[in-house]
Amino acid sequence: MELKRREFLGKMGLGAAGALAAAGLGTHGARAEKKRPNIVVLFADDLGYADLSCYPGGVAQTPVLDRLAAEGARFTDFYAGSTVCSPSRASMLTGRFALRTGVYSWIHNTHTMHLPASEQTYGRVLRDAGYDTAHLGKWHLGYALYDGPGEGPHTGQGDTLLQGDAPGPNPKDHGFDYWVATANNAYPSHENPENFVRNGKTVGTLEGYASHLLVDEAIEWLQTERDPAKPFLLNLWFHEPHASGGPAAPSAFTERYADERRPTYHGAISYLDKAVGRLLAKLDELGETDNTLVVFTSDNGSYLDGSNAPLRGRKTELWEGGIRVPAIFYWPGQIAPGQVITAPACVIDMLPTICDIVGVDVPADRAIDGVSLWPLFQGGDLERDTPLYWFYSPSRPVCVIRDGDWALVADPTIELPTQNMFLEEFIGDIKATELENFRLYNLRTDPGQQQDVAQEHPDRYQAMKRTMLRLHREVVDEAVDWRTFSW
Repeated sequence: MELKRREFLGKMGLGAAGALAAAGLGTHGARAEKKRPNIVVLFADDLGYADLSCYPGGVAQTPVLDRLAAEGARFTDFYAGSTVCSPSRASMLTGRFALRTGVYSWIHNTHTMHLPASEQTYGRVLRDAGYDTAHLGKWHLGYALYDGPGEGPHTGQGDTLLQGDAPGPNPKDHGFDYWVATANNAYPSHENPENFVRNGKTVGTLEGYASHLLVDEAIEWLQTERDPAKPFLLNLWFHEPHASGGPAAPSAFTERYADERRPTYHGAISYLDKAVGRLLAKLDELGETDNTLVVFTSDNGSYLDGSNAPLRGRKTELWEGGIRVPAIFYWPGQIAPGQVITAPACVIDMLPTICDIVGVDVPADRAIDGVSLWPLFQGGDLERDTPLYWFYSPSRPVCVIRDGDWALVADPTIELPTQNMFLEEFIGDIKATELENFRLYNLRTDPGQQQDVAQEHPDRYQAMKRTMLRLHREVVDEAVDWRTFSW
């Protein structure tokens, strides 16, 4: 049953949050004197910009997430790390443009490509800082759980399960001491999945739907597995609403949308929303609500027309609809309620933001492309020296940068394959290609990217073109060449 507003606020501990703010404890300095905050990162899979009811045009009923947005901060111009799954997840964890990490596309079980163990993630940073860390849900960054005939060591679905004795890295190698994960999607569907693995051991068939099974795991970890004396990091990466061969929610949820074109899709989103509510209720029961930052966003835009409106494009494309996603940040007493933030931000900002609020240093031995978002929540401005950047070889445009209100897009000079299935033999051409056919858009006035305004703004166009060419060459030169990699 949907919570009434007053009941919801009571469950979320907002009375205590108000007392904190009234006492003047909602400052960065005061946080350092208290127990370090917990971090909960909720990551949806293929959720589009217009899929939540707290965003304009949203069809799915999402009362829990809507209220988090009302009592926290909602971003209008937030971006995934890529237009497909694996590279976006690599960017989320590392604070780096996906191509820097060597994750060019979504990872198939025939690929050597994976998130290298040499990458520094927010999981490892927080574990080293004394946090209890857990990853629950979809991983899709290349750990070895499956070994189908002739498929090589890496992740697939529906193949024969290994017991963790093949090459990694798995979530533990990236900082998550406790993990329950799937290599890619829930298999054979979101309902009664059979491919969950807990700390390297097969779980077997689970009865229920993936979103709530993950919250069951989260509640169990919070209650019995974690060290209550430590702050915690909980990565909860859902499989929904990605299509996966069957229903992702009970019929009571899909039937809400019987008159819509996509009842299964919207039902999955509403059921995910209910799962988030169960997790938040457990945080409140444990007395952790006021000391926990909760972040909710998506790994890329939706694959369905309409779910990214009014933006152009969809998943697999580097138009706005493929990369701009919903994002909500909630922390009672620290993030003032009702904020709508229009500054461009991205999942690459997660690692610097987490480091900032926890009070640890950002890794200094590599390029970190993100910046801390904390000043935005305090009413300040965001200082970003490097524009946001994306490259995805099958897409046209193939490359995008965003600087303030402006986006520049370009195509490759080499005819890169546009097929969905990435092959590592493409890497030579990817590293060799230059960029051409540049187009400039003002996203504040033209979010649908219908009008190229390069001729009207020649100085800005030339400056952004120079920046794109320099940045692209820097990033692509750093990218791992998996053709020469060996374990």
